[in-house]
Amino acid sequence: MAATENPLKGLTARLRRPLLLTWAGLIAERLVRAFWPVWSVIAAAAAALMLGLQDMAAVEVVWGAMMLGGLAVLVCGVLGVAKFRYPRRAEALARLDAAMPGRPLAALADVQAVGAGDAGSTALWRAHQARMAARAAQARAVEPDLRLSRQDPFGLRYIALLGLVVALLFGSVWRAGSVAQMVPGGGAAALASGPTWEGWIEPPAYTRLPSLYLADQGAVIEVPQGSRITLRFYGEVGALRLTETVSGPGAEAANPHPEQQFEVAGDGALRIDGPGGREWAIAALADAAPQVDLMEREARTTFDGQMSQPFVARDDYGVVSGSAVFELDLAQVDRRYGLSVAPEPRAPIRLDLPMPLAGDRTEFTETLVENLSEHPWAHLPITLVLQVEDAAGQEARSTPFEMALPARRFFDPMAAAVIEQRRDLLWSRQNAGRVAQVLRAVSYKPKSRLFRSERAYLRLRVIIRQLEAMTRSDGLDEAERDEIAQALWDLGVLLEDGDLGDALERMRTAQERLSEAMKNGASEEEIAQLMQELRDATQDYLRQKMQQAGRETPEGSDQRNAENMMQMNQQDLQDMMDRIQELMEQGRYAEAQQALEEFQQMMENMQVTQGQGQQGQSQGEQAMEGLAETLREQQGLSDQAFRDLQEQFNPGAQSGQSQGNEGRNGGEGRGQSHEGQQGQGGKGGQQQGQGGEGRDQAEGGQTGEGSLAERQDALRQELERQRQGLPQLGGEAGEAAREALERAGRAMEGAEEALRSDDLAGAIDNQAEAMDALREGMRNMGEALAEQQNPGGQGDAEGQPGQAQADPLGREAGRGRQAGTQDSLLQGEDVYRRARELLDEIRKRSGEGARPDVELEYLKRLLERF
Repeated sequence: MAATENPLKGLTARLRRPLLLTWAGLIAERLVRAFWPVWSVIAAAAAALMLGLQDMAAVEVVWGAMMLGGLAVLVCGVLGVAKFRYPRRAEALARLDAAMPGRPLAALADVQAVGAGDAGSTALWRAHQARMAARAAQARAVEPDLRLSRQDPFGLRYIALLGLVVALLFGSVWRAGSVAQMVPGGGAAALASGPTWEGWIEPPAYTRLPSLYLADQGAVIEVPQGSRITLRFYGEVGALRLTETVSGPGAEAANPHPEQQFEVAGDGALRIDGPGGREWAIAALADAAPQVDLMEREARTTFDGQMSQPFVARDDYGVVSGSAVFELDLAQVDRRYGLSVAPEPRAPIRLDLPMPLAGDRTEFTETLVENLSEHPWAHLPITLVLQVEDAAGQEARSTPFEMALPARRFFDPMAAAVIEQRRDLLWSRQNAGRVAQVLRAVSYKPKSRLFRSERAYLRLRVIIRQLEAMTRSDGLDEAERDEIAQALWDLGVLLEDGDLGDALERMRTAQERLSEAMKNGASEEEIAQLMQELRDATQDYLRQKMQQAGRETPEGSDQRNAENMMQMNQQDLQDMMDRIQELMEQGRYAEAQQALEEFQQMMENMQVTQGQGQQGQSQGEQAMEGLAETLREQQGLSDQAFRDLQEQFNPGAQSGQSQGNEGRNGGEGRGQSHEGQQGQGGKGGQQQGQGGEGRDQAEGGQTGEGSLAERQDALRQELERQRQGLPQLGGEAGEAAREALERAGRAMEGAEEALRSDDLAGAIDNQAEAMDALREGMRNMGEALAEQQNPGGQGDAEGQPGQAQADPLGREAGRGRQAGTQDSLLQGEDVYRRARELLDEIRKRSGEGARPDVELEYLKRLLERF
């Protein structure tokens, strides 16, 4: 049988290009692995030269580095040549063949060894050869492996490459030429062209001014004091000389050193003598000292004693830091009573001044805020001095300002006495015996009006005993004195603030503190704060009285006593307090004190009744109040679920806030009513009779040990009971109200399922949907009730029975706690006056806290819109 032709001959032309590329890749791969140290050393040396490192080092160091670099290149080159092996064509062919499946090139080079005479075997062999030829025809060049991680495990090549990139970006190729001046014989060209020089002036870094190139400057140069001048002379040593008088009295004259650096200390001259020399007059700009001053001559003090002292600071290049120093002005202290003894040494109060975090500090205004109420110098004469410093280390002080150290003021007589004795104790430990005697003297009648609670009296007695025991032993040390002082401060705050849990006591406390503030000439801000405290206390007291009246007042008693009572609404009380504040702002303290006493007497003798409007509530009004209570309880459950979700992502973060994170009256966050612990206890007998069972069921789930899911289920059942007890409401509004409450029930059910699955995020979403649906249902129900309301019976809402009142638009006032009627608006010519009266009426009603929350929210939206 004739020999078959080699199939590779037909593929030679097709394989030429991929084979050459693979061969070139092998050459590149072996060159990189053999000579990577050479180009790494060359890149590092080039980076150093372009960055000008040779100009910063001595000539000997540069020569040594050049010799080491050349030796490293030589050694690495020799090792690379010894390691490099030029690849043969067969190696490239073997790599190309190995990259294809089945190694087709090797298969095509094979010959049939067995069965050459068999026709079937020969046909099979030819088919195999044809398949291998087809694969070989698809050959692609093999990429070289240029990775050097094994040869360079520390990445030295990347370090050299990074240095080269930095040099190309921030250096200069021309700077590498300066090394030629350092090589013997290399400066022939420079000598032929004559000596040259270059120099820079670098201002201090804090000035943020750019460097100046001396060759580009004129005859007169103005630079900041402290600037650094650098000069370099090239060419024959001694051909160029420097003469300068700016570095100080000891400056050298005619200095030929090739490289010189000095700082500008003052005005002077700078001259380079020799070929191409120049002369400059240097004007040194002195760094101006910073300035600081108070913007107001009296610090503002808040009600709790927090001081706010604005100041202004400026500097030509920016202020770096500052401080406020308070020093006791002993000469101005009234040295009587506990202050008659010599004070114990105490360091001045030093506070850091606030600086702008961003922006320019050349001129700025800031406010020093600090509370120094607990310092022994509180309310004593001191001198305040502000100090600032700039980057050059220069300091400036403001003019000493005499003032009393701002601190909290105590208006309760007993609290003021305790704080005064605390000051005497901190003034000197020699006052310990006197302090104990004074405290015993002022507290000898424990049941007097000086102590509002037994707790405060008992704490004072304990403090007195501790102080006397420590005094009788070995005398007070500093730790014991500070412990007693802290206890006295806590007692003074307790006496001043009182027990805020009791509404009546809180209101009396607020009235007494306001009275004391008027007597002591308190500031407008303190009086405004005390007045707001009185308003809040009065609101709590009225709410508690209304709840008590709803529980205790029998039916019909209001009818029997109405004739003997003077009726006042919440707006009347608000007007009285506004009048008191107005008198105080006008400085008419005697009239304000008299009005305050009348207000106090009236509030203590006041009897709050529910009136006919409450006991005559319709079924719709009762349903509205029940839904409002359900909405508040749902808000509380949602708050509790949100806190639990926070606890999951940040365990322990809420533990420190558990006592202070409750709702308005302790119910928020626990699923209870935000308006008091009694829930609906202030409602009339009809409401309790209708919803008592369901409400008790819901509240039982809240106050028990049940989970949030169980409490949510109880609240959903309560809503279902309220839906079944809704009055018959017609029209689109009534239908919309029922649909909205249905959606609220479904959302509550979804929240319950999410809570049982520990999906707090999903539960919060469902609870928010339920609250939105409840609000929408209550709004629609109010509209439906307004449509059914009888305009003729609206006179019972306010004032005496039968006295119908009209709003500014001429409509009858709503019945009970409803917002109004659907009567038509008055049509008049004076539209603007009507609009103004309407806005005034909306503002008045929005300030009446006794109105339903739904109405108040609606009024608030009206005010925000108009």
